[in-house]
Amino acid sequence: MKEQLLTDIKNTLQKNKVHLLAELASSQANAIKDVIDLTFHPEEQIGFRAAWILENIYVNHPLNFVPYLAYFSDRFSLQNNLSARRHFGKILALLTKKNAPQQVKDFLVSYDTTHLVETTFAWLIDDDVPVAIKSHCLNILANFCPKHPWVKEELIATMEYLVDKESIAFFAKVKQIRKQLKTK
Repeated sequence: MKEQLLTDIKNTLQKNKVHLLAELASSQANAIKDVIDLTFHPEEQIGFRAAWILENIYVNHPLNFVPYLAYFSDRFSLQNNLSARRHFGKILALLTKKNAPQQVKDFLVSYDTTHLVETTFAWLIDDDVPVAIKSHCLNILANFCPKHPWVKEELIATMEYLVDKESIAFFAKVKQIRKQLKTK
């Protein structure tokens, strides 16, 4: 599967092709692991396309993603491709939502998420990280507050620091997160 997938994503993808490849990968043994591996491809465009497919796998087949939660989580902090980070951030934001599947919640309860929180804070304060990724970071950190109570205070302070440095879209997201955290 990995070699065929690599061949398929060497060229520009349309949304329908991404959906098709996500369908295929979600139904084949170890294909999701292969997609995760391809997100780290040295060619940034290939890594981005693989991450786009990975996001679609989780969105459309979250239960098929469950066996690979540890593999994804263990590699989250290693993702340096900014285009792939956007998809990684969205996936983690979805994984940490209150309405995530119970199997995902069970995994996150038992998994040491400290490195995910630390990486997310690092991405949030990195000047080179685009606002779309930072938006996902805000969601992730707010979602981790129940498991890591110290995150709330740190997140509030970080948002205060960043709110004047970032775009108006970031400000709108901060407003939403403050409401989620029930702060002013």
